[in-house]
Amino acid sequence: MKLSFLGAARTVTGSFFLVDTENSRFAVDCGMFQGPRALQERNFNDFPIEPESIDFLILTHAHIDHIGLVPKLCKKGFKGKIYCSHATEDLAGVLLPDSGHIQESEIDRKNRKNKRAGKPLLEPIYTAEDAVQCLDKFRSLNMDEIIELAPGVKVRLRNAGHILGACIVELWVQEKEKQWKLVFTGDLGTNDQPIIKNPTIIESADYVIMESTYGSRLHPEVSSRKDELKKVIDQAMSKGGNLIIPAFAVERTQDLLYDLYHLSTEGKLDSEIEIYIDSPLAIAATRIFQKHVDLYDDDARKILEDDKSHPLMLDQLKFSHTHLESMALNCKLGNMIVISASGMCEAGRIKHHLKNNIWRPESTVLFVGYQAKGTLGRKILDGDKLVTIHGEKIAVNAEIVNIESYSAHADQQGLLDWLRHFKSDLKGVFLVHGEEESQDVLGELIEAEFNVPVYIPEMGDEFILEEMETVPRVRHSMDLSKDQANRAEKAYLDLLLKLHDIYRDNVKDSNYQQILKMVERIQKTLD
Repeated sequence: MKLSFLGAARTVTGSFFLVDTENSRFAVDCGMFQGPRALQERNFNDFPIEPESIDFLILTHAHIDHIGLVPKLCKKGFKGKIYCSHATEDLAGVLLPDSGHIQESEIDRKNRKNKRAGKPLLEPIYTAEDAVQCLDKFRSLNMDEIIELAPGVKVRLRNAGHILGACIVELWVQEKEKQWKLVFTGDLGTNDQPIIKNPTIIESADYVIMESTYGSRLHPEVSSRKDELKKVIDQAMSKGGNLIIPAFAVERTQDLLYDLYHLSTEGKLDSEIEIYIDSPLAIAATRIFQKHVDLYDDDARKILEDDKSHPLMLDQLKFSHTHLESMALNCKLGNMIVISASGMCEAGRIKHHLKNNIWRPESTVLFVGYQAKGTLGRKILDGDKLVTIHGEKIAVNAEIVNIESYSAHADQQGLLDWLRHFKSDLKGVFLVHGEEESQDVLGELIEAEFNVPVYIPEMGDEFILEEMETVPRVRHSMDLSKDQANRAEKAYLDLLLKLHDIYRDNVKDSNYQQILKMVERIQKTLD
């Protein structure tokens, strides 16, 4: 069995993992790259494999960096079924056409400039219609049921606690006399996150393909997230400006609504403040949240049952549907909260609100989600004093605030805690969906605590699992003296160097690269 990493390798976005078995080929996720221009350019490249060669696709959840290139995959020849949770299918039904619309709008804007400059015209990655065409391939599965998707391949979707419908994917693959179990975490959430249930505990696997977004960081301790939000609102309103909140349409917007609902019912929110959700996508996603009450945690369900009200609705909430309604918001100043997408400020209506507010000292911009390297949101959060929005240089004079406790990703401690529930010995952990520092730090912690090999794939790396299990490995033991451990590592290094010399001209490139990486890692340890 071969495992290939075609995205989210040494970066956070673009999740796309390929599994080749003796009977089938399938992929887990097919996400869009986000961040610096060089990373975004990958979205326009040909897929590294032929899309028609993939028998089926499994999606962990509906964030664009996990599903955003599905329409392109279908457009380029993929003919199989797309499996996911019921909520993910519903969310993809609004997110993917919206993504296609964004591609068209961005390319249209660039082509107007190119036409004036006499440059070649561009084509969108895919259109809204392309996205609609791929939706008939979706086949949603029930959570927690083991289902055979192909001969020798069984799957079970488990709750990931990240966003509505987000799944950990358990896979059993039978090859000849051997059965392998792979676990793809997708994006793991935090425990006790509002609205949705906690991540499911998994106790056995051969290999875990694990996200590492916050692998080098701990979320700050806060006594009350909603009280922290109240403090930001009070300070923003006291200055007489607007509070602009870039928020992902799925989950982050609903988390904010949940906290605003509680502040309102507790009498802690000024009823005169106008609150706008300025994102048709977020509005549609909120309706889907209202539909899937079965995925709510006990606290959210209790509100529905006891208070007979919905925890995502409050009296002063208003929805901005049309572009004209959105533009009208930029004519107002003060006593207003605008929650708009996209969450990383890369596209959508949020860019207009930033353009009209970020230069005002009386305005406040609140970040409540992860900002990938190279995105406009990351540049603002990192303190850039001048940013480019729609081709215009804009000064950053507004107050910039970040509430990290809204993160839907488990932090370093959460990731390690989740791994601690495994009762069977893991044969390896692959770290994906993380920046290099996060992956390196988390990898060292996992190896030290769990005594398990950690692999950090580069883009395009392939791993043949049968061959990996024949590679000898030194197990670090607390019973070894420092001198003994040092001698063992030196012996292991000598062995790897011999493998390097013997198989240099024979092994496949990916295996050769893995030997080089192991040699380099041990050399650093000995230094």
